[in-house]
Formats: sequence, C-alpha cells, structure tokens
Amino acid sequence: MPLFYLFLLAKLTFCHDKKPSVPASTFFQRGTLERNPYTRIGAITVPAGFTRVAGGSRSYAAWLRGLPLKKDKTVYLYKGFKKNNQAVQFAVLDISVGRKDLQQCADAVMRLRAEYLYAQQRFGEIDFTDNNRTHYRLAAHAGRKAFDQYLEKNFSYCGTASLSNQLLAVTDFRQVAAGDVLVKGGSPGHSVQVMDVAVNKEGKKIYLLAQDICRRRISMWC
Repeated sequence: MPLFYLFLLAKLTFCHDKKPSVPASTFFQRGTLERNPYTRIGAITVPAGFTRVAGGSRSYAAWLRGLPLKKDKTVYLYKGFKKNNQAVQFAVLDISVGRKDLQQCADAVMRLRAEYLYAQQRFGEIDFTDNNRTHYRLAAHAGRKAFDQYLEKNFSYCGTASLSNQLLAVTDFRQVAAGDVLVKGGSPGHSVQVMDVAVNKEGKKIYLLAQDICRRRISMWC
C-alpha cells in the first residue's frame, strides 16, 4: 500500500521563497517566543550550501511544503491551554486540532496523509488499519463532515503499533524523502513526520521534522 515509509530519527533544514532579513536562528532561540517570520513550510530557509530536493507539483512533498504556519510558535493543547514547555519547537502548523484528546503522534501522521489524499480526491487511497489489521476506509466522495468523523475513528483505533505494521520500510536511510515517517511502534511508541528534505553538493541530506498535530510542532533545523 503506497502510504509512506518508516525508520529511525534524523536531522534537517530548508530552502526559501523569500529570505527574512534576520536569520532563522535569531528568531528562534530556546526560551523565547518571537513571532514566526515564515508563512508556510516551504518558506523556511535552508542552511548555506543546501538545496531542497525537488518534487512534483502534485506530490506529497509539495503539499507538505504548502502547509501554513502560525504567526508565533506558541503551542496550545486541545483544551486551549498553553503547553508547559514552550522552548522546544521551531514553528507551529496552523491546523485545527479539534476539542478532543485524540490527535497524538501517529494521528498526526495519518491526519496529514489523509488530508493530502482528500484534497486530491484520491478517496480510495485513504485506508488505515488497526492492530487487528481491520481496514478503515473512507467512503468515495465523502463530504468534509464525514471525513472528519472518519479521522476521529482512526484516531481512536489506530496508533504507532498499527502504523508501523502498515508502512513500508526504507532499507537505506539515504533514501528518506519528504512524506516519509520515522516510527517506533508500541505502547509507548512514537512517530515523527519528515516534512522536507534538502541536500548539499557532497550528498549530505538534512531533514525538517514535525510531530504531534495536537501539539502542531515543527522541530528546529539542526
């Protein structure tokens, strides 16, 4: 099933549409809450010498790069309260999280992939399985309300264990691409979404990571 892939953890950083007048490292220091100068994932600058890995205009990588970012990097929980530690995120995705405690790490991965496929009306490819290998498929041409209900059902029954069983493994970490998933299945487990990839002339790759849509957090480039 062509969903995404998986494996261990990595680093990353990115290219730009418009470079802000001040480097990204100046805007985002630990313990600060400066406003975010970037409007979307694809606008985050890459380090000197690196270039974003190209992707087709309708690819998952291109869709991820178009995701909007909030104007500041404050992270709120689903009840509207601020998360205790505000010093660990680089930026925050501007995506709704609902009012239920459902969207955690694996749910974030499923949410992004499902939203991409839904936007392209590829309903038949929106298909996740729980730990019993039961498939949860979206009805063809489902409206937004039915789609949101479908997502909530997946968030309730699927997790890192089922996600790691469903994904296809990347056997060579050098092949990791935007849209891939770094996941350790289990309880507890964890999953991280590769949002973007850049490379330099020597072939070194760097990665932009995001996790927990309920936290809507983008990890700082390193």
